[in-house]
Amino acid sequence: MTFHSRIRAAGVVLATLSTSVGAQDTPTLPQVVVTARVDSASAFDLPASLDVVELGDGSARPQVNLSEALGGVPGLLARDRQNHAQDTQLSIRGFGARATFGVRGVRLYADGIPATMPDGQGQLSHFALAAGDRIEVMRGPFSALYGNSSGGVVQLWSADGGEPTRVDLRATAAAYDSLSASARVLGRAAGTGYHLAASVFDTGGYREHSAARRESANLKLHRDFAGGGRLELVGNHFRAPDAQDPLGLTRAQVREDPRQATAAALQFNTRKSAAQDQLGASWRQPLGDSAQLRLTGYGGSRSVVQYLSVPVAAQASPLSAGGVVDLDNGYGGADARASWQGRVGDGDFEFTIGTSADRQRQWRRGYENFRADGAGGVALGVRGALRRDQRDVVDNFDQYAQAWWEFAPRWSLQAGARHSVVRFRSDDRYVTATNPDDSGRVEYSQTTPVAGLVFAAADDLRLYASAGRGFETPTFNELAYRADGGAGLAFDLAPAVSGNVELGAKWRNDAGAAIEAALFRADTEDELAVARNSGGRSSYRNVGRARRQGAELAADVPIGPAWSLRVAATWLDAYFRDGFPLCTGACPVPAVAVAAGTPIPGVPRHFGQLRLQWQGGPWEAALEAWANSAVNVDDRGTASAPGYGLVHVELARQWRAGDGRLRGFARVDNLFDRQYIGSVIVNEGNGRYYEPGPGRAVLLGLEWQLR
Repeated sequence: MTFHSRIRAAGVVLATLSTSVGAQDTPTLPQVVVTARVDSASAFDLPASLDVVELGDGSARPQVNLSEALGGVPGLLARDRQNHAQDTQLSIRGFGARATFGVRGVRLYADGIPATMPDGQGQLSHFALAAGDRIEVMRGPFSALYGNSSGGVVQLWSADGGEPTRVDLRATAAAYDSLSASARVLGRAAGTGYHLAASVFDTGGYREHSAARRESANLKLHRDFAGGGRLELVGNHFRAPDAQDPLGLTRAQVREDPRQATAAALQFNTRKSAAQDQLGASWRQPLGDSAQLRLTGYGGSRSVVQYLSVPVAAQASPLSAGGVVDLDNGYGGADARASWQGRVGDGDFEFTIGTSADRQRQWRRGYENFRADGAGGVALGVRGALRRDQRDVVDNFDQYAQAWWEFAPRWSLQAGARHSVVRFRSDDRYVTATNPDDSGRVEYSQTTPVAGLVFAAADDLRLYASAGRGFETPTFNELAYRADGGAGLAFDLAPAVSGNVELGAKWRNDAGAAIEAALFRADTEDELAVARNSGGRSSYRNVGRARRQGAELAADVPIGPAWSLRVAATWLDAYFRDGFPLCTGACPVPAVAVAAGTPIPGVPRHFGQLRLQWQGGPWEAALEAWANSAVNVDDRGTASAPGYGLVHVELARQWRAGDGRLRGFARVDNLFDRQYIGSVIVNEGNGRYYEPGPGRAVLLGLEWQLR
């Protein structure tokens, strides 16, 4: 079926929905989603795909990785890599799929503070699920109002403290020597609400050489003032020392033993240490009866030391940056926006205008991952001679405006635009006779307009269409090496620019049932892709046009008083529209052709989740089914990871314990012990693309809540 025929078929489905549900009672609409930045209308009335994942009570997971919570969001793929030295793989509608570490192409926020740097590189590791209240996810054209690399937006929000005081203690034990513990207290003192949470996670790892430890602490304070003013302060601490990295495996190694580590991982003791501290403040102040001012500021530091498996011979090149990465980051920024709500004509109207500025200063050093051991040999996996020393600065200065208007009884319009300027500057301080000065600078700018129209076909049904423009600059890591292998940074890279369209429908009723469906297409010019992987370095180039199109469906269905069903399904067709050449090794001229129509790697064509839940008195149970189709692992489309289906089950019981509540829970992941590839390392230069998922695993947990 073609994309256009799918649109016609969806029109028939939407018309049928309109007829069948028009007689239902007026539904209770959901609360406003902060991510939408519209206070006058609920998420149900906006022309965008918006999901809220509640993180409160009732989890039967370890609360370590964001991938635990996001399986039920259509269009979003979050993969647990079973490798805590690397971040969760996260992509939305195919954007961000090329990332081999960190998150690219998707904007991340924690309590309103950016977790994505100005260059578009984001981190999820400090997202503290133990302190979380909800996650908000935006997909589609309106994501562009968040600026560079907005293929989608993911925001984690922690709960407000209030009365009565609440204390939560939680602990889990799971397979592979995995233990987690968390504690949080929420309350109010002297008119100030507080929420303090801390957690620790230790694991021996599913695979050999994959042990890790994570520690985090989060503090949120808020105070309300006379006249409607509100001040919030947020602090975060994260530490992950010496997380082991087992690296990827070849298909032959997966068949031989999926739990093994690559020999190079053991040889070089590949590992990563990360630490992050951050403070943020937000002020909201009404200005009269119809206007409001919001100010946000933040600052922080993040350090990373990572030992790679770059062969000693590859570091013989005078242009090599070595095999140890040492990064010290300082970052900060501010956002200011004003909004006005009132009436225009016969309808409600809201207008927002704002500006934001962010800056990241990075001291990047590289060292050899070997040194002479004093006995005529070479010690591997240790810090050796300096091979890179540079100071990098990236900043952005953006202005944005957005309006929402209910211009007729059944019609509303949302429109906006954002202008972004992103500047990169690099100061090279490692200059030798054979390694020239790589200093340089480059500036990118783009205006991204977006608009959407909503038709209220019935009290409980909304049909909408939206269109917009988005862009994605290369990150500093993607600028680090030139595609031709020469000295200097790849300042010839252009930003990828996308045109996005979406058609959708939303239906809800008072009984709690809800259906949301969307068709989408994003056409990208100057798509960024890997030019070559060689000697432990990845370089990138613009490869022409790409397309990401598909359909999403999400449904919440109550089944009687005790049962409920949640379904999320995605069809996604992502491919390169233009052919392009690439290198498969250290070649002076790209000689391998990627044909037009080749699927973009890292993107399954079909994926989804079903969750059936039962609650009867103090008992709870749930069954989950996950399915992913096969996924290409390289740009050439010559290798792929097979599709898989998994089943997980949960059981929990709670008891009253004085003024509190005690809850015990158990979960069995991969009930039928299927072997599968849980994630892939796109375009891995040694053919080690595959990161196997674990077999059957049991988790036991206990939580105590005192009010």
